[in-house]
This record gives sequence, C-alpha cells and structure tokens, in this order.
Amino acid sequence: MISVVVLLMSSMAMACNVFNGSWLYDESYPLYDSWSCPFIHGDFDCLRFGRPDTSYLKFRWQPAGPCHLPRFDGVDLMKRLEGKKIMFVGDSLSVNQYDSLLCLLHAASPNSTFIRSQHDFLWGVVFEEYNVTVMYYMSHYLVDVVVEKIGRVLNLDTIRSGADWLIADVLIFNTWHWWPATGVHQQWDYVRDGNRTLKDMDRTAAFSKAVSTWANWVESNVNPSTTRVFFQGISPVHIGGEEWGENGSTCEGQTEPSNPSAYYAGPVPQEAIVKKLLSNMTKPVYLFDISYLSQLRKDAHPSKYNGVNSTNDCSHWCIAGLPDTWNQLLYAALIHRI
Repeated sequence: MISVVVLLMSSMAMACNVFNGSWLYDESYPLYDSWSCPFIHGDFDCLRFGRPDTSYLKFRWQPAGPCHLPRFDGVDLMKRLEGKKIMFVGDSLSVNQYDSLLCLLHAASPNSTFIRSQHDFLWGVVFEEYNVTVMYYMSHYLVDVVVEKIGRVLNLDTIRSGADWLIADVLIFNTWHWWPATGVHQQWDYVRDGNRTLKDMDRTAAFSKAVSTWANWVESNVNPSTTRVFFQGISPVHIGGEEWGENGSTCEGQTEPSNPSAYYAGPVPQEAIVKKLLSNMTKPVYLFDISYLSQLRKDAHPSKYNGVNSTNDCSHWCIAGLPDTWNQLLYAALIHRI
C-alpha cells in the first residue's frame, strides 16, 4: 500500500495551531537517553562529543491556548503503522529527524531486533517485531542534479527519483538547506530553468521553481486515499545574535531557548513560498510548520560539539533534542489527527 502524507497544520487549516506556543522547562525530558541510541550520526551526537550542559534537553513545546500535544508513544505508533514504511526525503535536516525517530522508537522497544540497510541514496531500518520500516532518501534539492558534458546541472523542472519514493506509506519531504551554498559546498555547476542553462540565478527563485516541480509531481503521482505526505518546514539557522538581542553572538554557548517576546527575527522568507504553493494544490498537501518553534531554540544546535572541531554548526540540531519535538508533532498528526 502507498500512503503519502503532506501535513498542513496551520491556523488556517485547523482551529488549534500547535505550532504557536512557547518552550517550558520539564524535568521529565528528554524522551530517551542518547547514549543508548545506536542510530545517531556523529554530527548530531552532542553529548558524546563533549557538550557540558544538558538543560537544552529539558524543554517541552507547549502550544498556545487550549491545544494539547500528546506525549510521544513509540509502541503505539509502531502498532498502528505495522507493516508500513515511513520515508524522509531531503537533506541533512531530514537526517536529523530520521535519526530522532529511530531513537524514539528504539527507546520505546529497546529489546526489539532491527535490521539496517543502505543502498546508494536510500537508508533504512526495519523494526522486526512490528514490521515498521523507517527510511531516509538523500535528495538535497528534491529535483534532479544530472551530470552532462558541461558539468553538474541542477534541473529545476525534473524529478527522476519519484518512483523510489512511492514505496513508502508516509513521506516527509524537506529542502532549502543546500540552496544558498556556494563555492566548494555547491553541489552543481549550472542551473537549468526551462530552456535556459545558467551559471547561477537567484537562489530563492530557484528554490521556488523546484518546489513547484515537486508539487506537480505530487499532483500527478500521489493517491491521497492511500498515501500521506508531509512537507517539513524551513529549519532556521542561528548565526546572527541580533535575532535574539545579542549582537555578535551565534548558537555557541547558548543554553536556553529564546522567549517569544525577545526574539526579533521575522518568519523565514522561504516558508511563505512553501505555504502559498501548498495552499494552491488540489491534492491534500500540508505543511509541517516547524520554523517558528525551531527559531526559538538557539540553544539546541551542536555548535562545536559535532565531531568536527573546526566548525561551529548552528544549522543542524543535537540528538536528543529539538527533532524529538518535530517527531512528537508527527506522531500527533499521524495518530490523533490534530
């Protein structure tokens, strides 16, 4: 069975907006011990790489008003999804959420056997007791990067990987992290927009065209009666302390979330592009709107505790940590239809 879920949980889509709220200190957190999880990629394993503080693990997302966010229940989720496949498609922020979900499920059933697999761009773990498969498919841009005589071409109009995605019952898509990259970090040499092959173009405009191509793919290929699809919102970075009133600072050394009243950055611009595009689709496509709640978590990045001492990572997230809340929201959406 194929199931695609694109989750739109916004104030326009429902009376209760679980994405608006604040972070509360909660001694019962985190939801698992990261030292006991065998799935964390080194870049996200902050405690293992020497992060001395642990208060960032103790914050629980509390939606505003009457909204109730259920606590994550991994056994319940696996029982309900028995025999099904969940796939994250995107860049390393998708890996963040993928690793987190694996840790949450493993913590819920630590004695269950699991099988790992990795084939080219597709990774997977099967929890055998429940026959639940969690997968990650690497696709930094969702659209194609093809090798031609002139070099690597980012084609804004084509998706060749879609057939691989359709093996999943639940799909969670994500892209943006790699679009601004330049120099040695840029994954392409040219960009193709229709009949034009360009050396470069405005990155947000290119992103918008690519997401539109993805939306057309969903419209043409997804059966909403069997497939559920989520689009992960734009995950923010914390490299400019002026956003929280500390000019010159970054995520390094931050130990507490921002208070909503003391966070001065506006919405992530690319988020508006995604919201507008999804609102015009005919298939049920919903935005998993994690941008704002993540903007408040300047304390939750690996910073220098990422296994690469020369970097200050203010774009990815520690595990355990913020991605666990993303998956708590995913659980609520899948099971409780919030």
